Amino acid sequence: MIKKLLIIGANGQIGSELTLAFRKIYGNDNVIATDLNPAFKAEITDNGPTDQLDVLDRAKLEMLIDKHQIDGIIHLAAILSAVGEKNPQFAWNLNMNGTMNVLEVAREKGIKRIFIPSSIAAFGPTTPFDHTPQDTILQPSTMYGVTKVAGELLGDYYVQKYGMDIRGLRYPGIISNDTLPGGGTTDYAVAIFYDAVKHGKYECFLKEDTRLPMMYMPDCLKATTDLFLADFGKLKHHAGFNVGAFSVTPKELAASIRKFIPNFEITYKPDFRQAIADSWPNSIDDSAAREEWGWKPEYDLDAMTEDMLRVIGEKHKKGLI
Repeated sequence: MIKKLLIIGANGQIGSELTLAFRKIYGNDNVIATDLNPAFKAEITDNGPTDQLDVLDRAKLEMLIDKHQIDGIIHLAAILSAVGEKNPQFAWNLNMNGTMNVLEVAREKGIKRIFIPSSIAAFGPTTPFDHTPQDTILQPSTMYGVTKVAGELLGDYYVQKYGMDIRGLRYPGIISNDTLPGGGTTDYAVAIFYDAVKHGKYECFLKEDTRLPMMYMPDCLKATTDLFLADFGKLKHHAGFNVGAFSVTPKELAASIRKFIPNFEITYKPDFRQAIADSWPNSIDDSAAREEWGWKPEYDLDAMTEDMLRVIGEKHKKGLI
């Protein structure tokens, strides 16, 4: 049983909410939230320990592990797809050398369990687009995707070579009503809700028929915690599980929003992110996750849309957005 958990990248879209989810499991004092940016949300700093950490700073990483007697790590720090294409060399440095720091320090200190997420960006234009298999061709066309494939391979290597417990999910686009995304190609699926509530219209940077796998944040948190708590002995795969919930196009997402905001309007102005999206799957086969650790999503498109609009609408009324 993991006793002390270190979360790296706890200020990100997923990390900020995952920190709170894991504190409910392990206790507030037993989950240490770290990020390069130490300006954490009040609900994170108020109920548990935080610290500043650059994942490239190996000495600080070692110090925090020793100080808090860490035996589990969630490594979320990464440069995402759209931002990574603007500075691919930096994306490689942070994503790969940061991951190597985590793996090597964990190996040397005998960390019991490590979670390092992958992404649908690991796939590319040569991957089957529909019901993308668990075991398939990984030839991405972005630097972010390249680092995710390398991260998966490294994770599996450390499992086989050193007998370590390393786990990961290939996240689809994650939609949250709490924390804004940080430079990914699926970001439109969050921004569209804010603009729908505030302005009643949205200009999308992808074409109307661009189908991508998506997941609502509550399901993302559920998938991550479920896999982290799963019996390692039952896992046949390790560092790159496919997980899915629903697939949607901007046009379909707009139609779902119109069920609750009838006059919502959407226009399209595709930019450089269109080419990235075109290289990713339309839908995901996540049967391995369902069979090996019981994955099952709870939200479909309309259920997610209704909840997103409710929460964001309440924030708007209170002047919070």
